[in-house]
Amino acid sequence: MNTHLQLVAPCNENRQVEPCLRRRANAEMRSREYLLPGEIEKLIKAAKDGRWAHRDATLIMVGYRHGLRAVELAGLQWDQVEFGRSARLHVRRAKGGTPSVHPIQGDELRMLTALRREYPESAYVFTTERSTPFTPDAINRLIKNIGKRAKLSMPIHCHMLRHSAGYALANRGVDTRAIQAW
Repeated sequence: MNTHLQLVAPCNENRQVEPCLRRRANAEMRSREYLLPGEIEKLIKAAKDGRWAHRDATLIMVGYRHGLRAVELAGLQWDQVEFGRSARLHVRRAKGGTPSVHPIQGDELRMLTALRREYPESAYVFTTERSTPFTPDAINRLIKNIGKRAKLSMPIHCHMLRHSAGYALANRGVDTRAIQAW
C-alpha cells in the first residue's frame, strides 16, 4: 500500500471561485484599432534604433504594406518573395483567406534584399537571433515593445498593422472589394 497517499473526508461546503480579472475592452485601452501613416513612420524609426534594427523595420514595413497577420509574417518564406524588375510578394493567407500576389515597392525591395544578404541560409524571411522562425506571439510581443519605444499615444499590437493597411488603401480611394481581396 502506498503510504504517501491519504484519503480525506469529502467536503460538502459550497465554496465560490474567485472571479478572475477581466480583460479590459480594446476601447478602454485605445481610441482606435489602426495606426496613421505618421505613426507607422515613428514605429519604423523606433525599430531602427533597436538591436535588430533592419530586420524589425522590414517586418513592420512588410506587415503594414501587405496587411499581414502575425501568423502570416511568422510563416513568410523567401520562396514567396519574387525579386527582380517586377518584384512581387506571394501572400499565403491564414484563416481561410484567398492567396494573392502583391507588388513590392522599391524601398521595401531594397530592405528585403539586404535582409536576404544577412541571412542567406534561412528559408524564412523573419528569424529570431537564434536563426529560427518567429512565432506569432513573439512577433506580437516585438511589435508591442517597439510601440512602447516609439512612445505612441496608445498601446499597439501586430494586428493594427493589418487594420492600418486597410485604412490606408481606403483613404487612397481603393474600392472596398479590392481592399478585401488585398
